[in-house]
Amino acid sequence: MKIQDKLRGTGVALITPFTNNNKVDFNSLGKLVDHVIDGGVEFLVVFGTTGEPVTLSDAEKKDVIDFIVERNTKKLPMVLGCGGNNTMEIAKKAENVDSRFDAILSVVPYYNKPNQRGMFQHYKTVSEASALPVIAYNVPGRTGCNLAAETTIKIANELPNVVGLKEASPSVEQFTYIKKDVPADFMVISGDDSIVVPHMSLGAHGAISVTANAMPKMYSDMIRLCIANKYDEALKLHLKLIEFTDSLFTEGSPAGVKAALSIMNIVENNLRLPLVPVTDKHFDYINGLIQKLK
Repeated sequence: MKIQDKLRGTGVALITPFTNNNKVDFNSLGKLVDHVIDGGVEFLVVFGTTGEPVTLSDAEKKDVIDFIVERNTKKLPMVLGCGGNNTMEIAKKAENVDSRFDAILSVVPYYNKPNQRGMFQHYKTVSEASALPVIAYNVPGRTGCNLAAETTIKIANELPNVVGLKEASPSVEQFTYIKKDVPADFMVISGDDSIVVPHMSLGAHGAISVTANAMPKMYSDMIRLCIANKYDEALKLHLKLIEFTDSLFTEGSPAGVKAALSIMNIVENNLRLPLVPVTDKHFDYINGLIQKLK
């Protein structure tokens, strides 16, 4: 099956649950994986930003990957986060990436603030080294720099092993220009839950979502309705979800979605520093929104 077919629809950027003593909570992780699979998402994303991978040791990452692979039992395709701001290190990791995954998701290098030529050369190096197809990830709110539409189009047309882009800039105009000039089989995936229906209406291949951790059925139903061009019905779900979705990011992500999942008795409300849980006031607000969605 082509990678474009495997990754059509909703991917969930899985969180990493922690216990009260700051260990990986595998019991809760199992509940979460079951929750999103039963909710109907189309693929799993392990160690996106939402998974707090920069706070995990290599040994912990291996254990989490092994656990999710076993729990998934090949039910859904899987994408592995493989990004950073040291191009040579990322290329080496991509060369030896776990073959049980279907693709890697590689974020625009952060903190260094490369220019557009540097971003292109970064993806050229990583994609040529990678044993798996590469999905680029533009999220300027976190990286401090924006992968311009022109650069994405150049990547899509010149780097055959870069098969898609998770686009999480706030600019719908930028999304539009990307779609206008990339090849038809290049996946442009929505990375912003608050504008996912507009993205889908512009031809997004699907979404990689934070919200789907908590509300997998409602979210993936919405994306499938968009794919079926049933936008009136999709909009109803989008409007029903929007306040909850926005609440997940008000005090930082994944703090918001971990609060929501703890209210739903799926995980404990624990993060690793420098991230901290949401305030009690915001926790109560999220709780109220969840009760309305039931």
